[in-house]
Amino acid sequence: MPFGYHGCYLRIDVSSGTSERMPLPDAVLRQFIGGSGLGVKLLLDEGAAHVDPLAPEAPLVFAFSPLVGSPLTTSAKFAVVGKSPLTERINDSLASSGFAIAGKGCGCDAIVIVGRAPELSVLIIEDAGMHLEPAAEYRGATCKETETALKARLGAGFRVASIGPAGERLVRYATISHDGRHAGRGGSGAVLGAKNIKAIAVRGTQRTQWAHPSELTALSRSLSKRSFGPATAKYRELGTATNLLTFNRFGALPTRNFQSGTFEEAASISPEQLSATRSKTRKSCMACTIGCEHIYSHGGSGVRVEYESLFALGSLCGVGDADAVLRASQRCDELGLDTISTGGTIAFAMECVERGWLDKGLDKGMDAPWLKFGDGDAMLRAIELIGSREGPGDLLAEGSRRAAHVIGHDSIAIAPQVKGLEIPGYEPRALQTMALGFAVGARGADHNRSGAYEVDFSDKVDRRHVTLDAVRHAIDTEDKAALMDSLIICKFLRGVLTDFHAEAAEMLRNVTGWDVSAAELRDTARRIVSAKRHFNLLAGWTPAEDTLPERFLTTPLPNDPEASLSRDRLDALVAEYHRQRGWSAAETALQKL
Repeated sequence: MPFGYHGCYLRIDVSSGTSERMPLPDAVLRQFIGGSGLGVKLLLDEGAAHVDPLAPEAPLVFAFSPLVGSPLTTSAKFAVVGKSPLTERINDSLASSGFAIAGKGCGCDAIVIVGRAPELSVLIIEDAGMHLEPAAEYRGATCKETETALKARLGAGFRVASIGPAGERLVRYATISHDGRHAGRGGSGAVLGAKNIKAIAVRGTQRTQWAHPSELTALSRSLSKRSFGPATAKYRELGTATNLLTFNRFGALPTRNFQSGTFEEAASISPEQLSATRSKTRKSCMACTIGCEHIYSHGGSGVRVEYESLFALGSLCGVGDADAVLRASQRCDELGLDTISTGGTIAFAMECVERGWLDKGLDKGMDAPWLKFGDGDAMLRAIELIGSREGPGDLLAEGSRRAAHVIGHDSIAIAPQVKGLEIPGYEPRALQTMALGFAVGARGADHNRSGAYEVDFSDKVDRRHVTLDAVRHAIDTEDKAALMDSLIICKFLRGVLTDFHAEAAEMLRNVTGWDVSAAELRDTARRIVSAKRHFNLLAGWTPAEDTLPERFLTTPLPNDPEASLSRDRLDALVAEYHRQRGWSAAETALQKL
């Protein structure tokens, strides 16, 4: 067995309350590493692609990596991997906290959960094994309330991941929360809720050894020092929200459900304005030297501010009231809701109201004539209704794609989603390499599995008139992301690592002892991307899914007529992407099977 691994995963059936340690062959570990890569491999082995993601037999994987527990900066991460109840395609969400270290300390490289507990329960995992405890007293509690109570009850050393009321009620974009961070996208919280698991508490003492401790320590010190450099300065100063005004200036800040790329009130919700008017503290994820987390005072408490939350609950909904945006972000965290899908679905509903499609005529109290762009109170009301699945919130809890099918009026053309996953804060018509990344993304519209926006902001392409030459750059960012998500390290190290694959190989070599090369890791990344695609094919993927909503392909940005993306251009980019991936023949063969 290589260093850095335990060589097994823990498979837990919460229906019976039993568990089994399953071996992980060395070859599998080397081929898929950990995190997202190992997670998708385990899902394929479990046959998860053919299962309803909310069914008891659907597996949910918590995957660690060989780097977890090492002194390497940003390495305290884990991946939650499963079939998404929002998209019914592969879903992998990454998060940073002590849960990763404590979970791996239980003596396993991954935890696979199947079944459905007889009652709402807490799953407790320690060195000695696992057991379930009743969680009725936590029903309806927020994520923070649950974690605080469980830590006090269970004692020191336990790390807790929990779902909020949204996960209990199976909102299709519910999150899994831990220490104020979230495994956010795609609805993993609903999958855990469907298993009647309110929280998972882990505590372990089993540490792995490193192949070359001295070299690993030296590398870690060097990487930590470099992580304080100019490549990450903007994140330390203003956090991820630092890009908001830049995107607005480039006409790439999605506004009022992607009807525009500029928001006239962007300055009022910008981190520059928030910093000038509110007290702020800065925090780091566990084992991180960058410190991008910025927490702003609001109503006697603190709110963690990220770019995606400001965009989704601010400009996308036309809300320029910073207090309303901060409260909305805070409430999403409490309820356990993905802010991107929450904001995207609400903005979609707001436009449907604007067009007269959601103010009358729907059954079951689904009408919402009060839900209008720019109304912060209405947005907050919608968030509460989504979290409780009451009135129109029951429909919006399904996500914009499913809501569009109920609303009709060809509203799917303006639903801001790809494969059912709501689009992040990057206007596709203004950032057309990113448009390709969204269209072909395995888990849907995704800025974390494709860094193609970096290409758009470089001198490699004309971001509003991309050619087929952009495809290879988009693929490169996707492959790098797959590798980073399997190692698992933070995306903000991209600008710190001068020779990414070579330095990644050095990390893995010092941890595991494998004589791994940069070329091997390039192959590994492609293998992991292809494995995700294979899962989607088994789950029913068709070529028609690799596209964008009609709005983006027929209507230029009103504030920037040059930002126009035709269906023919996108189709050509997607076809070239498939060709360069070498997937067409394999897909045809698999579809025949």
